Amino acid sequence: MARKPDGTLRRGWTTGACAAAAARAAYQALLTGVFADPVSIRLPKGEAPRFALASTRIGEGWAEAGIVKDAGDDPDVTHGALILARIEGGAAGTGLVFRAGIGVGTVTRPGLALAPGEPAINPGPRRYIGWALDDAADECDGPANADLVVTISIPGGADLALKTLNARLGIVGGLSVLGTTGIVVPYSCASWIHSIHRGIDVARAAGIAHLAAATGSTSEAAVRQLYGLPEQALIDMGDFVGGTLKYLKAHPVATLTLAGGFAKMAKLAAGNLDLHSSRSRVETGALARLLADLGAPSEAVGQAGAAVGAGEVLSIAKCLGPPFEAALIRRIGADARDVALATLSGRTAIEVAIFDRDGALIGRVGP
Repeated sequence: MARKPDGTLRRGWTTGACAAAAARAAYQALLTGVFADPVSIRLPKGEAPRFALASTRIGEGWAEAGIVKDAGDDPDVTHGALILARIEGGAAGTGLVFRAGIGVGTVTRPGLALAPGEPAINPGPRRYIGWALDDAADECDGPANADLVVTISIPGGADLALKTLNARLGIVGGLSVLGTTGIVVPYSCASWIHSIHRGIDVARAAGIAHLAAATGSTSEAAVRQLYGLPEQALIDMGDFVGGTLKYLKAHPVATLTLAGGFAKMAKLAAGNLDLHSSRSRVETGALARLLADLGAPSEAVGQAGAAVGAGEVLSIAKCLGPPFEAALIRRIGADARDVALATLSGRTAIEVAIFDRDGALIGRVGP
């Protein structure tokens, strides 16, 4: 994750908001032959942003407009992408029909808010795209509740999707059109947490009882090999252990393995539910006190208290001998598990698996 810059950060607009604005501009052009530029839309919380058009095309019975996404100061993978909306008449009685154009994915697995086979245009954006079309009809004296086909495209979206979790969620061919509120809050990490939630939904829908949530790629690969888990059972949790656990509290599974390195699990053991380095730190003094409780010599305890990180403390424990190293790892695993169990209120059986930098299992605590 990119480092959050200092100072006041500029908000941006979701792909859904850009798609809605492009759809309104295209429909107004279909009704009048003229593209409104800039174009305004209304969002769920009452905002009415205006968007400049980046492209326009019109033909017999169809019109298309494009808007370049501005994600503000958020390191959004789709910042700068062109979001296109093409509007054309649909078959009588079909209402509003959404289609995935180039660069927009298609849902292939159950468990998401959309059924398999549907274009990956989420319910929130579908709702305010509908509002945008209604507003265009009102302004241009168009028919109410017209039968329309809305095709959203994102050129280059298939390549951008490789940087997201869409493939794991069963969304193939491109990006998802997202945005519950239409607004991107810089460094809110909303898209990552959204992917965690949808990953849990997909796994539950597939009947998977054992999930593994990992803090990174090394621990994910290791825990997958340890249990022979299918890809759908793997949750790319990153630093968002709190967001993962809180969602599982309302959407439980039988068993959850939390997988990560010693330092990340030491943060969780201390009660931190956000493991990012900018929002939580390893307290080496607390680790030193754990070594003291385990009977470590005072010199080693002092060295641990002055250490610069959890890895150095673990190295000190290792030098004291395998029993000290194993006991420290086991204590961190047990404390991390207690924090997770308290967050989940006991509805899911929790295991904590701790791996070294090479993916070797060095400790495991759980059912």
